[in-house]
Amino acid sequence: MENESTVIYVLSDSIGETGEQVAKAAISQFNSGKYETRRFPYITDEDQIIEILEEAKNEKCMILFTIVLDKLRMFLLNKAQEYNIMAVDVMTPILESMEALIGFEPKREAGLIRRLDEKYFRKVEAIEFAVKYDDGKDTKGIKKADIVLIGISRTSKTPLSMYLAHKNIKVANIPLVPEVPPPNELFEIDSKRIIGLTANPVKINEIRKERLKALGLSDNANYASMDRILNEIQYAEDLMKKLKCPVIDVSVKAVEETAGIIMKLVKDNELL
Repeated sequence: MENESTVIYVLSDSIGETGEQVAKAAISQFNSGKYETRRFPYITDEDQIIEILEEAKNEKCMILFTIVLDKLRMFLLNKAQEYNIMAVDVMTPILESMEALIGFEPKREAGLIRRLDEKYFRKVEAIEFAVKYDDGKDTKGIKKADIVLIGISRTSKTPLSMYLAHKNIKVANIPLVPEVPPPNELFEIDSKRIIGLTANPVKINEIRKERLKALGLSDNANYASMDRILNEIQYAEDLMKKLKCPVIDVSVKAVEETAGIIMKLVKDNELL
């Protein structure tokens, strides 16, 4: 019996990472003996518990679990007692202490931390996507994007891309310049995924002049001339008509307002 391995059964109604890490942390405090952890994720019914207990009853073992569903948790505790197997409830003491502290009952829903983690990583991925495919750097992003923003310079394409990225939407944006042919990929995707951005030429003129001043350049440059802006707007609007994509005038809209319109389009057209 000296060489008999101690088995820690880790049961969870989610993936069981928390319980397994707790088990390993506890094991690390003992420098003798053989220890083994066996993880059983997604425990959702009583039959699964009975099957595990039948396996465990002939071993030197204990059960460590992170099951938050009350009915299943109590079933496990009662059955473990019947089988004379020690069972340690990792979550309940913490949940009860926090409930006493903050005055709210826990949701007792399985897998919430995993869902939060996934949401966080989707956001990071969307932000990295927006940076990679900003300002037409790589047109391959057009086919990978949830949404593609097109418009002339100073129509809020980049700030909109970043704002939408924080809402877990992958956005590529393409600047429209009369001298540069539009990417072929724009004609190869569903036009519902393309959002055209336009603005009043006077507003564009003001913004471009300020931009030139900020760069220490003369505001008389062709970039800010009204003739140039009118030419660009006409070119962009003709292309948007050809693509048959929705168009948003951002002249008097805050980024948040325009983003709200885009998110509604995404939802209405079931683009995610």
